[in-house]
Amino acid sequence: MAYSPMTARSPDELHRAATPLELFFDLCFVVAIAQAGARLVHSLAEGHPGAGVVGYFFVFFGVWWAWMNFTWFASAYDVDDVPYRIATLVQIAGVLVYAAGVSRAFDDNDWAVAVTGYIIMRAALTAQWLRAASGEQGAARTAALKYAAGLVVCQLGWIGLLFVPDDMKRWLFVVLLIAELAVPVIAERGHQTPWHAHHIVERYGLFTIIVLGETIAAATVAVKSAIDEHEALDQLLPIAAGGLLIVFAAWWIYFAVPMHQHLNSNREAIPWGYGHLLIFLSGAAIGAGIEVAVEHAVGKAHISQVAANAAVTVPTAVFLLMVWLLHSRHFKRGPAQQLVLPVAALVTLACTWSGTYAVAWAGLVGVLTVAVGLALSTRAGMTTGATV
Repeated sequence: MAYSPMTARSPDELHRAATPLELFFDLCFVVAIAQAGARLVHSLAEGHPGAGVVGYFFVFFGVWWAWMNFTWFASAYDVDDVPYRIATLVQIAGVLVYAAGVSRAFDDNDWAVAVTGYIIMRAALTAQWLRAASGEQGAARTAALKYAAGLVVCQLGWIGLLFVPDDMKRWLFVVLLIAELAVPVIAERGHQTPWHAHHIVERYGLFTIIVLGETIAAATVAVKSAIDEHEALDQLLPIAAGGLLIVFAAWWIYFAVPMHQHLNSNREAIPWGYGHLLIFLSGAAIGAGIEVAVEHAVGKAHISQVAANAAVTVPTAVFLLMVWLLHSRHFKRGPAQQLVLPVAALVTLACTWSGTYAVAWAGLVGVLTVAVGLALSTRAGMTTGATV
């Protein structure tokens, strides 16, 4: 339709699924995620893990937060008319500008291009919230106006970030990060935006697939390097195989439970949605870690074997632990099932000190985790037969 009044969609709508526009929106974020991952690889390989992890977190936060805000708004107010599509395409343009500024932000603490892209995204979303407010009344209208006002205030803060001394930028970034996270909490008081639980869970699952795709790409790099670097073949093939096993296990574990059954209100949804920052961040970081392991195997990384192993095992352990915390623990029965993922995370960390085959061992831990979870769920008589 050329134009449709923007009113809230029903949270009980049947057969609600991601639209082609939402899928296109997600795909454009791959560029920004890849840029952040590339800078993380460089920092870790050069032996600067502290600066690398901090820079990666800051850059990734902008990617995740812009995606998350669009996703929840679309779940409630997607009317799929011409103005809505144009506003979404403007947000996509902002994503591409943001991605172009990632390397400067990461390496030089120069946020000008990244902030410009971020403001483009947020300005379009502000217009969407104002449009939603024009079609609502009462508490719903107030909530939409609160969102719009919060977005404007935060964007003024990001513009101010460009004019403070470099040594203050990261401290101000933390303040702005907290302010951004506070906007939905404040806006939703007194009125819950009518998001669709099944739609939200599907959208988060699709983005999880995107970040895990970075690990598939990294495993491909490992295979290619194994073909090109014959003298390191015995080290590169285990990295490639282990990387694939890790991502296969991560996919299986994440999608093992029907999470939409747990999201009944903002009380569950906000911690779940915010917590996914660490799931997305660690999922993408696994791929970066595999590339670091490859560079170490061919002699291009100036770090120890343990540090190279940790680049893979640490984000893998974080991913397992966060999936348990946000997903699996709500569907577990008994201490044995509850301990599967926390123990798997600890064993994965222990693989850090297993030498040149650490990635392969971590992959086998992932496979064993899935197998044990399946065995325990089958023994418990669970109908899904796929909970780990």
